[in-house]
Amino acid sequence: MSLVIALDAGTTGVRALAVRQDSTIAGLAYREFTQHFPQPGWVEHDANEIWEQMKVVIAELMATIDEPIAAIGITDQRETVVAWDRRTGEPRHRAIVWQDRRTAATCEAMVEAGHLPMVRERTGLGLDPYFSGTKFAWMLTEGGVEVDEHLALGTIDSWLIWKLTNGDAHVTEPSNACRTLLFDIREMAWSPELCDLLGVPIEALPEVRPSSGRFGLTADTTAFGAGLPISGVAGDQQAALFGQACFEPGMTKNTYGTGSFLLMNVGNVCPEPVEGLLTTVGWTLGENEAPTYAYEGSIFITGAAIQWLRDGLGIIKEAAEIGPLAASVDDTGDVFLVPAFAGLGSPWWDPYARGTITGITRGTGRAEIARATVESMAYQVRGVVDAMSDGAGLNLSELRVDGGASVMDLLLQLQADQLGVPVTRPVMQETTALGAAYLAGLAEGVWNSLDDITAAWAVDVSVEPTPDRTEADRLYARWSEAVQRSLGWARPEA
Repeated sequence: MSLVIALDAGTTGVRALAVRQDSTIAGLAYREFTQHFPQPGWVEHDANEIWEQMKVVIAELMATIDEPIAAIGITDQRETVVAWDRRTGEPRHRAIVWQDRRTAATCEAMVEAGHLPMVRERTGLGLDPYFSGTKFAWMLTEGGVEVDEHLALGTIDSWLIWKLTNGDAHVTEPSNACRTLLFDIREMAWSPELCDLLGVPIEALPEVRPSSGRFGLTADTTAFGAGLPISGVAGDQQAALFGQACFEPGMTKNTYGTGSFLLMNVGNVCPEPVEGLLTTVGWTLGENEAPTYAYEGSIFITGAAIQWLRDGLGIIKEAAEIGPLAASVDDTGDVFLVPAFAGLGSPWWDPYARGTITGITRGTGRAEIARATVESMAYQVRGVVDAMSDGAGLNLSELRVDGGASVMDLLLQLQADQLGVPVTRPVMQETTALGAAYLAGLAEGVWNSLDDITAAWAVDVSVEPTPDRTEADRLYARWSEAVQRSLGWARPEA
């Protein structure tokens, strides 16, 4: 039995997992890394620290396993950008994180200049600072990154592959490339026109290869040693869709991570844009295979709000306390938290929104704030689902969930009540890493087909909604009022 190693480079930490052919986990190691907030609305990472921590978790994992390894898969936080020097392998700027808002004015100016329809048609995205393209542009202008023949630009997957192969491979794949504002999702290639629009040199971008297939071989720079194939790569949310075995059109998953991301498989034909949603590439399984597309709703802050309760307010000491504390009260006492700490994503797309807590009274305590935080996750997901239903005529029959907060049964019940459909949590909840492992293992023959993966997917718990939607609809209407109070809060004075 061969193992597949999944390297998961998330927003707040990195992990390495060893996955068996039966989809169980043979080993896991995890480390957090530093979050940098140089100005309000700015979020940065040290790319070297991400690499150093990745080497640590690889070494820790390798010390616990003695089975043969068939392949390595990589999944990563999307839209976070790195610029580095091909000669030295050193970053030329701190990585700018997907949550970063510094290019909001640039995006607004591009909309006013009339570029949005072309961008939407080519990329399936909107003009929002969330996406990578304007971050690259900022680095190359205000960030002082020099444009020369030695410049390499990429997302975190490209950075890690470069380091793992000791500079032998500057590559990416469609699920990451399609989040940059530079990739044409119909032509499945970098767009010279979009690169020119944003001032990004196309020659500095990585080669785009299928999500499942050879990207390169490891160099002797980590505990892996030399010669292991890197054979599967996907952005974290598409990897989770794959790991949840959502292989048929209409199948949908939501990941409750730092943010929350709801993706629906919509098949092999690129759909028309839908207001409030993104169109994204899910994956490609080979050079001659048609891509799988997905509709996506991107919610910037869900799990990060729990971190804020822990680190910013001190309401909890450990993230695991949030569920019991929230469940200790029957309701919030009409308190609503809108966690627009980095603006609002789908379906509002307002980079100037900011967090609000409404309805506080003298009787409001820790438990009410905790419950309002958990409820905000369910309300934001409903906003995305309503946009899918209204704009695309797509109705859910089930929502498959994963991510750290999905362990909370309270959240699953709240979510089922808000959506009116069953919410299902799988036995194996490391679905993001599993998706990367499956993509790599398919390329190397560990799994022979998608049917093998589907057979390994198993239900842990499925929560049915409360039949009477009256209270759920009332609460959502109140939440929507709170959202209106958060919109446009940080907009600069004219």
